[in-house]
Amino acid sequence: MAANEQQTALLAQRLAKNRALTGVERAAVVMFALGDVHGAPVWDQLDDLEIRELSAAMSSLGPVAPETVDDLLIDFVSRMSATGALNGNVESTERLLASLLPKDRVGQIMEEIRGPAGRTMWEKLSNVQENVLANYLKNEYPQTVAVVLSKLRAEQAARVLAILPEDYALDVVRRMLALESVQKDILERIEKTLKTEFMAGLSQSSRRDAHEQMAEIFNSFDRQTETRFLSKLEEAAKESADRIKQLMFTFDDLAKLDSAGIQTLLQEAPRDRLAVALKGASLSMREFMMSNMSSRAAKMLTDDIEDMGPVRLRDVDEAQAGLVGLAKDLAAAGKLAISKSKGEDELVY
Repeated sequence: MAANEQQTALLAQRLAKNRALTGVERAAVVMFALGDVHGAPVWDQLDDLEIRELSAAMSSLGPVAPETVDDLLIDFVSRMSATGALNGNVESTERLLASLLPKDRVGQIMEEIRGPAGRTMWEKLSNVQENVLANYLKNEYPQTVAVVLSKLRAEQAARVLAILPEDYALDVVRRMLALESVQKDILERIEKTLKTEFMAGLSQSSRRDAHEQMAEIFNSFDRQTETRFLSKLEEAAKESADRIKQLMFTFDDLAKLDSAGIQTLLQEAPRDRLAVALKGASLSMREFMMSNMSSRAAKMLTDDIEDMGPVRLRDVDEAQAGLVGLAKDLAAAGKLAISKSKGEDELVY
């Protein structure tokens, strides 16, 4: 058994020894752990029934051991960040929903997913960019393309036809004009081909790397939570932990900005938040920041830091996270360049 498999098995044993939780109770633990700030986007995605059921589970959850909470969250992070850890399909989705929602609600959702012939697939296809769809269809038999375009909105079909080679598009138009009602089995066959060949490939090519997503989540943690999770993830899945650390952009990485970049950041940063951020920074980081200021500005900032007295670690973390967020915004606007190491040409944000 590989090292990662052994670590996963050990974690599963620990979960089994802790209090047995139902699916909705596990979700309740996660929502409590996320809190109001990080949990808000999740609540926004739930309907009234889901909110009521999850709220009921949270209100009756009772005490949960810290190790149970840690194990549940680490198990989730490990599965999300490990390559191939998740296999999304109709069956696995139905099993997951069955552990969280009432049976009748699961049946309703799965019926919508499987849907009557054509419904779900054509709705999905209507959201695909016309040039992407045209590039795929140009290799198909014109009669098949005629059927597909006849199922789309008129404006979308027109844009696809305009992109296709002219002679080929005219052939498709002639076939659409002569098109009669399509037999159900032919339509289902076309749907199946679109689903297995086109939509599956499109989903795979556009799927974001799970490690990148997890790195962003870890960047949002406070310092203590980040350290705790990384430590435990290193025990459970060291390769995933190392990959996440490589992708994370932290306050200490600001020292890798070039002179122009750090000066731009310092000009945009609120002075009071900068002082709080540097209050809990290392001496080398403080010196780096000060060396890119005028002597007068550096002196004023030093005085601000000395005069503020003790500062809560949470406030320092928030101020430092604010500077990291500001750096990312400036990079997105093209005002500075962020790289993971000095002298590296590749931009990571």
